Amino acid sequence: MTHTIHIVGGGLAGSEAAWQVAEAGHHAVIHEMRPVRRTEAHHGEGLAELVCSNSFRSDDANGNAVGLLHQEMRSLGSLIMRAADAHQVPAGGALAVDREGFSAAVTATLEGHPNVTVVREEVAGLPPEEWGPCIVATGPLTAPDLAEGIRALTGAESLAFFDAIAPIVHRESIDMDVAWFQSRYDKPGPGGTGADYLNCPMDREQYDAFIAALIGGEKIGFKQWEGTPYFDGCLPIEVMAERGPETLRHGPMKPVGLTNPRAPDRKPCAIVQLRQDNALGTLYNMVGFQTKLTYSEQVRIFRTIPGLQNAEFARLGGLHRNTYLDSPRLLDATLRLKARPALRFAGQITGCEGYVESAAVGLMAGRFAVAEAASAPLAPLPQTTALGALIAHITGGHVSAEEGSGPRSFQPMNVNFGLFPPLERMPRGEAGRRLRGPEKAALKKRALTDRARDDLAAWMAGGQPVQAAAE
Repeated sequence: MTHTIHIVGGGLAGSEAAWQVAEAGHHAVIHEMRPVRRTEAHHGEGLAELVCSNSFRSDDANGNAVGLLHQEMRSLGSLIMRAADAHQVPAGGALAVDREGFSAAVTATLEGHPNVTVVREEVAGLPPEEWGPCIVATGPLTAPDLAEGIRALTGAESLAFFDAIAPIVHRESIDMDVAWFQSRYDKPGPGGTGADYLNCPMDREQYDAFIAALIGGEKIGFKQWEGTPYFDGCLPIEVMAERGPETLRHGPMKPVGLTNPRAPDRKPCAIVQLRQDNALGTLYNMVGFQTKLTYSEQVRIFRTIPGLQNAEFARLGGLHRNTYLDSPRLLDATLRLKARPALRFAGQITGCEGYVESAAVGLMAGRFAVAEAASAPLAPLPQTTALGALIAHITGGHVSAEEGSGPRSFQPMNVNFGLFPPLERMPRGEAGRRLRGPEKAALKKRALTDRARDDLAAWMAGGQPVQAAAE
């Protein structure tokens, strides 16, 4: 039986979702508002337009999480990856594309597919219920009427419009000879133990140098259309520093209620705290460190913090226009809106970040929709795969996923190895030799990617579908 599935938004996620639906033999209707209504970021009318960089980032499937995601999407017949491969331009180890050729290829393929209809219109408000199954893939520039419809259905706190992002650090790169676990005044929070934060101390000289670096560091300016979304509860850290040299040590870097166990009689001048960011405990975010510093300046300056001198960042900070759902609370494991299960969401509006990640979530949204239409739910994706790790983060892997477990802190995320479950056994060298440094890191990444390939192959060959976790 053939079903019609509507897709709102013709970006990378919507285009990929439509392709998966159409290739499965169902009818996909893409509702794209350009050129009827334009956005501040898009320049043309083509589907899957790349509005920023032309890079899909690393294509290394053995040592990089996004390269692994490329490979997994190719294995699942991704249109976006097929078009990217056909229109790539030289970029070293990265996959970069001719943006116009890429968009034109995706547009021509979908417009020429017998199971796809492209409708150029704005969907004002929520999609009509009579449409039945629908995938909303409207991205970070969702039209105001649709955004307000989502908010009315899900609650005022369900959408973020200005995304204040603190940097996120890989736990294993934090120097535990310097940092220590402790909550302020040893106070346990919901589900906590009283030792829930990693603390990095600064003396006066280190603090003064840090403040000077923040004030003098190169910043990214707002685009004119973004406006000025600063508000006192979420100021960039460098703006707080500009208000006075003591501001931060009386704000997010205050040293009160904390004692360094290695120097209990010496009170730090300031302390940087990091809080667990995912259920696996592999990622920690820098509390209160939203910033408009350039990425290179963030790495340079934040590595001057004691304990973070070798920090590896899963993502860097920012403050920009973005519309995304509080997905761990609102979406089920197959990306359906709990308040209205006929609606699925895909792409950046779900809280993923990046071209490839957006298309990957679109791919899975399309496959989930097809499986549901056929009354044959997919088995849950293994979290050990790049696709599974990304979906798990969006739909429940975040530490604050449970309603009532604390302030909303879910943030958009690129795929990275910090989202993967740890290896059961760390790789060793010849004759069982314990590895260190770059050799250890390289073998660990290879072990993670090998495990992911094996588990995706087993999932794809699974035969009989099983009950999805969300059902």
